Amino acid sequence: MKIQHDLLFADNGKQVPFKATPNMGGTYNPQYLILHYTAATTTESTLNWFPNPIAQASAHLLIGRDGAITQFLPFNRIAWHAGKSEWAGLVGMNKFSIGIELVNGGRLTRSGDKWVCSVDMRKVPDQEVIMAVHKNETHIAAWQEYTENQLEVSTEIAALLISTYNLKDVLGHEDISPIRKSDPGPAFPMASFRSKTMGREDETIDEFITATALNIRSGPATTFPTLTDPLPPGVKVNVLKTETTWSFVEVLENVNGIMDLEGWVSSKFLRRN
Repeated sequence: MKIQHDLLFADNGKQVPFKATPNMGGTYNPQYLILHYTAATTTESTLNWFPNPIAQASAHLLIGRDGAITQFLPFNRIAWHAGKSEWAGLVGMNKFSIGIELVNGGRLTRSGDKWVCSVDMRKVPDQEVIMAVHKNETHIAAWQEYTENQLEVSTEIAALLISTYNLKDVLGHEDISPIRKSDPGPAFPMASFRSKTMGREDETIDEFITATALNIRSGPATTFPTLTDPLPPGVKVNVLKTETTWSFVEVLENVNGIMDLEGWVSSKFLRRN
């Protein structure tokens, strides 16, 4: 893929489908990439919603469950995807970020013996459902999985956007609006996605293992709540950053039924692998 004049072109050299939206601001220089889920299970609902002036919402790209891509506005124009948000001292992340929406039902509800999307009320097959704890919450819930096609396409596009616009990081809506939003949620492999798209040269350079059963928390102190049951001894983690005696880690294994878990642990209970 390539980007020309702030528009995305596919591997065949043709511009990806473009469906213009009036829901946009002026030109800007993006600094971050923000990922969202649509909270709906079909591409059509978003394709019809973003071009509608009543929506007062948009994103730069939509990636369907089959990997199909639609662009709604050039990457150098402000999209209305973040709402009330802030990160690293920046307030109102629409003015600082490119937004990508992934077709995904997000948090699911139970209806009889089926899982359904709470927005469009469509059934989600059991094989597409995982039970996981959101990193900003403490209870387990059902979430729709992302497809391999979506992850492959979004990884390629994200890496291209990061290199083209020199973006600083990849974030979720849940990071910049943690009280209001939960997307892209625990079904999205954010830690490994960030590593691949940001071009980390050696993903194991900061790899450790837990030396004992170890609590993983939402912040760097014992006053913050735990995210799940303690990590067992011998679990592999990558240390992403440190703060005093605490380390923010990505867990490299499925632990307690949670995929792609990230949180804070006491550094003294980690050992080089």
